[in-house]
Amino acid sequence: MKQILLIFIALFIYANTNAQNEKRTRLAFVLSPQLSWLNSDNSEVSSNGNQFGFNFGIEMDRFFEQNYAFTTGITINSTGGKLSYNLPPAEGETGSTLQNTTYKLKYLEVPFSLKLLTNEFHRSRYYGQFGLFGQFNIKAVDQDDNSLSSEVNFFDMGYHLGGGMEYSLGGDTHLKIGILYNNGFLDVTDHAIKDKTHLNRFVFQFGVIF
Repeated sequence: MKQILLIFIALFIYANTNAQNEKRTRLAFVLSPQLSWLNSDNSEVSSNGNQFGFNFGIEMDRFFEQNYAFTTGITINSTGGKLSYNLPPAEGETGSTLQNTTYKLKYLEVPFSLKLLTNEFHRSRYYGQFGLFGQFNIKAVDQDDNSLSSEVNFFDMGYHLGGGMEYSLGGDTHLKIGILYNNGFLDVTDHAIKDKTHLNRFVFQFGVIF
């Protein structure tokens, strides 16, 4: 993890000292549907379904070579998943209890990735990207909209990778379509059952680049 961070810091310094393109920075508005799920490392906790949501906001590409850029931004991420907890029996009772909980989560997300683009061909460019993301929880409720703030950790971090296509609409305006896989490093939940639960997502990217 530390080695990955050091690599990205070194690349960022290189980008800022070697950027020579006439158009070094561009912005994009993104609205991306996504499919999310939660995975636990405890056998008493099992994934019980997916959660559909959206990720929307502003992204920025900063080029340091013609076909290489750093991508960052800020987005609102509506995500989550469903878990089943096999709870131990209460005092004086026998048999475990199954508790099903839907986590409807909302985060403020800041991605940071390296993007590699091809040259333009028939008004299209193709790209691949990989990097890290950090996100801060701003809302957590269950299937009945009851607050789960005390059961959800404030900060999550992980990696993402994927790719897609940019299609020129004329001038500096492009349509972006892609897909990203996001995998969390940190424990999302803080439940009575001690486990480590990761948040995973497939993000279907749609955006307009200006």
